[in-house]
Amino acid sequence: MHRLTPRLTLRRPRASDLERLFAIYGDPATHQFNPFGPLLKIEQAQALLEKWTRHWDQQGYGQWAIATRADPEHVIGFGGIDARYFLEVERINLGYRFAPDAWGQGYATELGCAALEFGLIELKLAEIFAIVRPTHQGSIRILEKIGMRVHGELDDVPGQAPSLVFNIKPLVSH
Repeated sequence: MHRLTPRLTLRRPRASDLERLFAIYGDPATHQFNPFGPLLKIEQAQALLEKWTRHWDQQGYGQWAIATRADPEHVIGFGGIDARYFLEVERINLGYRFAPDAWGQGYATELGCAALEFGLIELKLAEIFAIVRPTHQGSIRILEKIGMRVHGELDDVPGQAPSLVFNIKPLVSH
């Protein structure tokens, strides 16, 4: 599956994305708010890529490799919706991670809007969630900007403040 937004191209990740995946997910800057820290070994990136591939194979959608339309071969991030466990409960989760040189340009907002439209309108999902650390103000602003609202908290990191859980449901017309 290949999708276009005004400035981005979104496609299924492929094996050739492994080094870029490791570069982005292994960068400490991209994990400032992730209590589990960056990936340390390329094998961890390979396992993540394999997990994403399985999700695509089983569900027909998942995390996208994200590039600009101006440079479609250079991956600037990964994101989209996929099934994740919130402790013991499986939910459809919106997530994204961009290389630092792609920050501050509105790409996460553009990706988030495309992912929500795809999930709520095309897949007709009943609800989409997102988890964010309570100190990650940039991501909180993005989630609010794309129409998601705080749904509750998730005590997912022992010894730290609970994560915020955002959600959105499709608008129902009467």
